[in-house]
This record gives sequence, structure tokens and C-alpha cells, in this order.
Amino acid sequence: MAVTNNQGFAFKPEQFQQIIEDVLKIAKGAGASDAAAEVSEGSGLSVSVRKGEVENVERNRDKSVGVAIYIGKRRGNASTSDFSTRALEQTVRAAYDIARFTAEDPAAGLPDAEDLATPAEAAMNLDLFHPWDVDVARATELSKRCEDAAFATDKRITNSEGAGVSAQQSHFWTGNTRGFRGGYASSRHSLSVAPIAGKGGGMQRDHWYTSMRDANDMSAPEAVGRYAAERALSRLKSRKVATCEVPILFESSLAAGLLGAFVQGVSGGALYRKASFLQDSLGTAVFPKDIDIFEFPHEAKGKGSAPFDDEGVRTKARDVVSAGEVQGYFLSSYSARKLGMKTTGHAGGSQNLRMTHRRTQPGDDLPAMLRKLDRGLFVIELMGQGVNYVTGDYSRGAAGFWVENGRIVHPVEEVTIAGHLRTMLMGIQAIGADTYNYGAKTVGSVLLSPMKVAGS
Repeated sequence: MAVTNNQGFAFKPEQFQQIIEDVLKIAKGAGASDAAAEVSEGSGLSVSVRKGEVENVERNRDKSVGVAIYIGKRRGNASTSDFSTRALEQTVRAAYDIARFTAEDPAAGLPDAEDLATPAEAAMNLDLFHPWDVDVARATELSKRCEDAAFATDKRITNSEGAGVSAQQSHFWTGNTRGFRGGYASSRHSLSVAPIAGKGGGMQRDHWYTSMRDANDMSAPEAVGRYAAERALSRLKSRKVATCEVPILFESSLAAGLLGAFVQGVSGGALYRKASFLQDSLGTAVFPKDIDIFEFPHEAKGKGSAPFDDEGVRTKARDVVSAGEVQGYFLSSYSARKLGMKTTGHAGGSQNLRMTHRRTQPGDDLPAMLRKLDRGLFVIELMGQGVNYVTGDYSRGAAGFWVENGRIVHPVEEVTIAGHLRTMLMGIQAIGADTYNYGAKTVGSVLLSPMKVAGS
């Protein structure tokens, strides 16, 4: 997977910087009391194959300029993909007109100047840009190698939903009338496959993928294909289990979703609308005392890394949860003002979260976690949208494996697990050392106290 430094962008950073200066000047000239703007460009290639034949080849290239205009406490937004001076003027005018007829909002406005990243902070190099000079032929070859490896794993791999390669890169520049300027380039590449095992009514599918900012860091196509095939094969002869209440072990790739539910519950938008199951949780115990959640936005090559948030506010490493207690929310400037608090630099979401358990040992791999589960359900797939982040009610279809005496007995399908998110978070018994990174979240497999399993 050779990587080159061919950026492949139509615009240079200097051109973006000039566009921002032009837009802000036009905004001030139009009578805006404050303004912010962002200009961006993205490009990429996606190739998919199925059973050795190319199914889709897609190239994408897009660009845009977005502007936010403030007239006192009134705000208007508009955007365009036309970078001409006339188009920029029209876009500013459109945003200005929207602001004129929008009701005043006491929380509206740019971030306070002291919260904005300094030029040095904004220019921090987090090693996020690794362009991949992959063409259609090479992407097709990698996809075929991945799918071929899945088929070669076992004769019971009878079909495939396909394999694919995606190479994406983008860059942007942003600024506002309070002096902030910043921008950088980033990349994200992936390879995936979804094999099918068995025949007729007993068929089972699964998938796997690798995704990194640097294509050189991705897993080999053959490794991805084999592992996806092994996952599909392991699910053959799945069956229901009787309705029961047992401990649940979430595979590490699913445990990130549990961490995501916590983030949703302590995010500003949900909190100020009073639409969160974790309302007023700051300083309170939401997890057992052995649980910590740390956020490190400046990790090199991190999928959630950023020197500043979407508003230009500096990002900082911090303890989000310490000894089970919530130390901080995820707030933008707007949601912070609505709550009477200060922004935490999270306009745009969380940044590289890691959830850990203080009693986790280096040897706590998946077999060790199954032994801790002893008897219960090991979940590797969740289905449906049965999560209510307002009330905390949780009910989702699940598939996985029944475990007795710490060993997998047989695969399980067509069951539902149900509980309450607060109880689930407080019921975390252990976290494995088998850590998995899903986007901006990293966590090992998670063992939960008993939940209701609805089966036959």
C-alpha cells in the first residue's frame, strides 16, 4: 500500500486563507457585528467488488464556503460551492438577510476571545494527513485480495456482499472576526469485506474492516478477509436461547457504542433541552468507582484528534470521568451559554476518548473476559434503534454466543437484550485489555451485570 505526498487538491491553503479574509471583510462591510467562515475541499476514490467482479467505482470531489453572520444576538447561515467574488458576496448577503429576520437568542454569538486557540495552538501538527495515491486498478486488486482471502478460509464461505476500498482526504481553513485563523488537511482510508457462510436458511454473514489516517497502518487485505470469514463461520447453526436474566459481555467493537451513549447523555445539546438520561450528572457517580474516561485530542494520527473545535476553541486533554464521577460535559459555546457554563471545546463532538477499568490486567484478553462472564451472553452484533437517550430505556436485537463455565457453547441469534442505560453504565463489572478503536473512542470488551434477554 504505497503512499505518496501527492495531495491531489485543486486549491492551495493560501487560496483558502484569502477566501476567508475576503468573506469576513464582505461581512463587516455588510453591517455584521460578527462573522465566522469556513472554506473546505475534499476528494476521494471508492471501489467495490463482489465475487471478483468490480461493482462500483466512485470518485468524489466537493468544495464549499460556509458563513455565519451575527447581527447582535441574531444569527444567519448560508453556504455556496462557488468561490467567485460575486458568489461570496451573495452568500454573505443571504446569511445577513436570514439574521435580520431571525429572533434574538441570548446564547448566540462567537466564542469568547480567551477561549479561542492561539496561532501557535491552531498550528499544532497532529500528523493527520497521509494522502494515498491509490488508483482504480490498485484499489480493485486490494479489494479482490481481501474477498479472495475470505473465500479461501473455508469452503463454507459460499457468497459475499462484497469488499471495498475507500481513500478520502480533505483540507479546510476557518476564521472569525475575533481574530481566530486556522486549518489543516486530514485523511481517512479503509478496506472492508462482508462474507456469507452456509447455504439456504442457515446462512450467516459478518464483516470486518480496517480504517486509518495512514494507509500504511491498515491491516493486510488477507488478514481482514480471513478474520471476516472466521466471524461469519462462527455464527453458523445459531439458535435462540430461553428468556433469562444473565450477565452480558459486549465485544470491544460494540462497547464503543456504550461509551457513545454516555457521551450523548452528557452533551450540551441534550442537556440544555433537558432531553438526557444523564441530566445534572456533573460531579455525580455514573459509573463504578474503578472506571475512568480520559480524552486526549492531541494524539498523533488520532481519528478524533483536533487542535481546535469547529468554532476555533482550543482543545485540551482532560479527565471526563474519574473514579466513576463525571468531571466534565461536552459543550460548544452555544450550549455552554444555555447552561450558564463555559465551552469545553466540543463543537463537533468528542475527541479520542479512552474508557478504562482500574483493575484491568494486561492478560485480560477475550478468553479471560469470557471466563469472567462465566455463564451468560457474549454479544457481537446489535440491531435496531431501540435506545431512548431521553429516558435511558434500552432494548435492542442481538446476536452472539452463549457461554457456560467461561467457554463458548453455541452461537445465538434472534434475541433481544433490554435494560436501562444508567443501570448498564453503573453495572460495568470489568473492561478487557482487548482494546478496539472505533472512530474517536477506544475501549476493551465490557462485562455488564445481568440484563434481560428475551428469547424463545
